[in-house]
Amino acid sequence: MKIGYFGFNMGPLAEPVAMSEILQAVERCGFESAWTGEHVVAIDPQAAPSPIAPDHVMLDTVAALSFAAAVTSRIKLGSGIILLAQRNPLVLAKELAGIDVLSQGRLLVGVGVGYVPGEFEALGIPYGERGARTSEHIEAMRALWTQDKPVFNGKFTSFSGIQSKPSPVQTPHPPIIIGGMSPPAYRRAVRHGSGWYGFNQSLEAAAESIAGLAAAAKEIERPAGLGPLSVFITPRGTVDGDTIKRFEDLGVERLILLPKGRGGPTERAVQFIEETAERLGLG
Repeated sequence: MKIGYFGFNMGPLAEPVAMSEILQAVERCGFESAWTGEHVVAIDPQAAPSPIAPDHVMLDTVAALSFAAAVTSRIKLGSGIILLAQRNPLVLAKELAGIDVLSQGRLLVGVGVGYVPGEFEALGIPYGERGARTSEHIEAMRALWTQDKPVFNGKFTSFSGIQSKPSPVQTPHPPIIIGGMSPPAYRRAVRHGSGWYGFNQSLEAAAESIAGLAAAAKEIERPAGLGPLSVFITPRGTVDGDTIKRFEDLGVERLILLPKGRGGPTERAVQFIEETAERLGLG
């Protein structure tokens, strides 16, 4: 089982010294990957379904991953997740290719749809289009990353006669992981993704999601070039060897752990990293 760490760009950790200490502890202690969280804006005053307070600090994913590339050398660096419908796919493809180059091929591109209407309203993006935009943006970025002469004709994005260099280091491109725990998200993962990411899931919820992915695979033809669909989970609660085994038995490939206290002081986060590494025998 691959073990990742979630949220190094959030709360009190979202400043240079703390981020550097956390990322280096993650790498030193044998974790396989480190992941950002993302909300471009926060609703003020907070109202459901927004999960964060208006003053909650969340450093931009592209900035955080670029910083992480500079202060680490081994771990994978993942976006968990970029709300893709809120982004321009050409600009984002350029930014992510740059991170893959700077990290020497360590980027994992986690993307999702989003679920807070007010965020989309503020950004001028129709909430009802978020699913279609996400699916199309994935393929637009894939075209930029893989085609010698990129051409794409979509509802929201069209281009030809352009280049966007440098290309990512990874070939054909960094893995694209689809987040979301709904039937459309499962279908999107099968159709477009190298992997699927479920956040804050119990074993029972993970089993239901994996069944949902299996059902989607019966409806949707998966492109042969994508290979098998990997499953990533951020689990609820404390993880031990038995928990890992039970997730492995479900077919989960990577657990991305959320530290206790979610964005507490640096010392607490480092303690969580070190204690988790010792308990799970990482390194």
